[in-house]
Amino acid sequence: MTLNMKNKFAAVLLGAVCVQAHALESDRRQPIAIQADQGSLDQKNQITVFSGNVVIQQGSLHIRAENVRVAQDKSGNQIMQAQGNPVKFGQQLENKGQVEGQGKRVEYSSATGVVKLSGNAQVRRGGDIAKGETITYNMRTEVYTVLGSKAAGAKNGGRVSVIIQPNGSIQEAKPAAKDKKAK
Repeated sequence: MTLNMKNKFAAVLLGAVCVQAHALESDRRQPIAIQADQGSLDQKNQITVFSGNVVIQQGSLHIRAENVRVAQDKSGNQIMQAQGNPVKFGQQLENKGQVEGQGKRVEYSSATGVVKLSGNAQVRRGGDIAKGETITYNMRTEVYTVLGSKAAGAKNGGRVSVIIQPNGSIQEAKPAAKDKKAK
């Protein structure tokens, strides 16, 4: 794989799984380590495919999937598709927090800036959790959409579940409660 293609692949993966404004800036300057049972690169058609226990690491960013496919069109727009049971990802954030997510499928389009997790999707950031059949995040507008199974097109299914922690961390609140009891 050429260095230029590796850089493009890294940009797609970073964009696909993290909120760029809050991810560790230093991760982008780290080498990309990719392990898989199999990999192929079609330079003519600008398609890269890894399959079989795919593990991708760049700094604090990590992705685990069964299959990852990255394609680039003539305009330079990239589309990344990852599949697994589930696809898992995580990354350290600038504010010392961590973002983690999973879904059976993860898709990212650089043309639209949209990341879509589907199939029992979940995103966790600190104590905040969003769960649904599909979670879509527009990186440009910073708008999340969470759909339950029925809204995502299934006949039956689960609803959306979102937990949002109050301002200030739970850990900060616990010592205050202890001090109150001690008085």
